[in-house]
Amino acid sequence: MGDYLTDWYFVNRSMHIISVMAWMAGLFYLPRLFVYHVEEVGSGNPTDRLFQTMERRLIKAIMNPAAISTWVFGLCLVFTPGIVDWGSYWPWFKAFCVLVMTWFHFWCDWRRKEFAAGTNRLTGRAFRAMNELPTVLMFVIVFAVILKF
Repeated sequence: MGDYLTDWYFVNRSMHIISVMAWMAGLFYLPRLFVYHVEEVGSGNPTDRLFQTMERRLIKAIMNPAAISTWVFGLCLVFTPGIVDWGSYWPWFKAFCVLVMTWFHFWCDWRRKEFAAGTNRLTGRAFRAMNELPTVLMFVIVFAVILKF
């Protein structure tokens, strides 16, 4: 299997980067939609239903496939011989950050379901604060991978 992954390394790496970009776009945008949903829309009106539709489609049609493909191509890179030095700190640190990013993805979906049920209790300020998490994680992951500390 190692030869196969080595032969497809550049394709896997390219697909991983493309997948991460799509996933990050959703992780940046969905909490921002939540801010507007809470502060401007309210609940039980046509605009509320429109926002619920936008939020559902964003996570189901873009974020979920992007997250899955990020993980699939990322694991292909992990199992490609000679790519990851597990004796260094950076792959472990990156893995931890990716797990936190995945948790954030699920957290966003849980919040989306609360909007759909009419049970959201978080404020726009809370969503703004949480919206910073993927940005911080992105910086940490990129620097870990590039600098390989």
